[in-house]
Amino acid sequence: MRIAVPKEIKNNENRVALTPAGAKEFVKNGHEVFVQKSAGEGSGFKDEAYETAGATILPSIEATYETGEMVMKVKEPIASEYELIREDQLLFTYFHFASYEPLTRAMVKSKAVCLAYETVEKPDSSLPLLVPMSEVAGRMAVQKGANYLEKPLGGRGILLGGVPGTLPAKVLILGGGIVGTQAAWMASGLGADVIILDVSLPRMRYLSDVMPKNVKTMMSNEYNIRNLIPTADLIIGAVLIPGAKAPHLITKDMLKEMVPGTVLVDVAVDQGGCIETCKPTTHEKPTYTIEGVLHYCVANMPGAVPYTSTLALTNATLPYALELAKSGWRDACIRYPELKAGLNIIKGDVVYQAVANTFNLPYVPVSYYLNHN
Repeated sequence: MRIAVPKEIKNNENRVALTPAGAKEFVKNGHEVFVQKSAGEGSGFKDEAYETAGATILPSIEATYETGEMVMKVKEPIASEYELIREDQLLFTYFHFASYEPLTRAMVKSKAVCLAYETVEKPDSSLPLLVPMSEVAGRMAVQKGANYLEKPLGGRGILLGGVPGTLPAKVLILGGGIVGTQAAWMASGLGADVIILDVSLPRMRYLSDVMPKNVKTMMSNEYNIRNLIPTADLIIGAVLIPGAKAPHLITKDMLKEMVPGTVLVDVAVDQGGCIETCKPTTHEKPTYTIEGVLHYCVANMPGAVPYTSTLALTNATLPYALELAKSGWRDACIRYPELKAGLNIIKGDVVYQAVANTFNLPYVPVSYYLNHN
């Protein structure tokens, strides 16, 4: 199979979908790899390293899309890429369709096969291709939140861990999944007082067992959220419903109950955000303020640490990508149920129920394509 790796062109996105080591694995298995010129430079991988691994460097994004049977990316295609995508072409990347209708309709129109990293789901409900970036984003949420709590950047002027004789910051985390857990480890390690809100008692029991004493758990509901936000210094949105739009746990009217200079970091922004006033921002212009509350809603947070993120992501995606290249998407998805769950759009049909529901689009069960073609 011909594997194409275009350069990411989303604002300040420096990750790349394949490392030179990954390219070598494809070549060893009899596939051809085509990488757009300078695609890996933002992550520290030069074109020469890909060529040494056996890949071919192409001069433009147009040539890269035109060549590939499977296109591997990190972020969803943006508008300038829509017309480059061909019918029956396999796209393997993060899509987050439920957060952006124009992208969904463009991919339906393209009649490509869209296999989304974020909905690849194992029988135990784990999300193996989302976990690495969730780990990065959860840790970064605390780094960024601690930074923006500084007064010159718009925060309250609070040191996250405090010092002897002063109280540490209070950190409220909405969601106890991978993002929330990693954020709690980072915030607690810096000495903050942390509360994790979640709806799963088994998950909260687990967190209570493994977290240090400065991390507490509470049931997530509107009553508890409203009681906690007036004293929270940093609030991290870490809610995920796979493939669907995130619910708004922090509503616009709640901002008036927060102390000016409170910092909100919404990691769920890729799925529409769990904070109603969230809107996607970029690393170039990462924050904005509403009602005196600072919002940090960068939609590709791990892109700020591309070397770490690229290695973590490709460690997870490469085994699946090799199987897709070896067997083709249909046979690979039959053999691996988790890949089947990653199929969102096939040849103009939405085959992921949550995406179809979000935009009132016709839904075709994925089994139609796996069993009848």
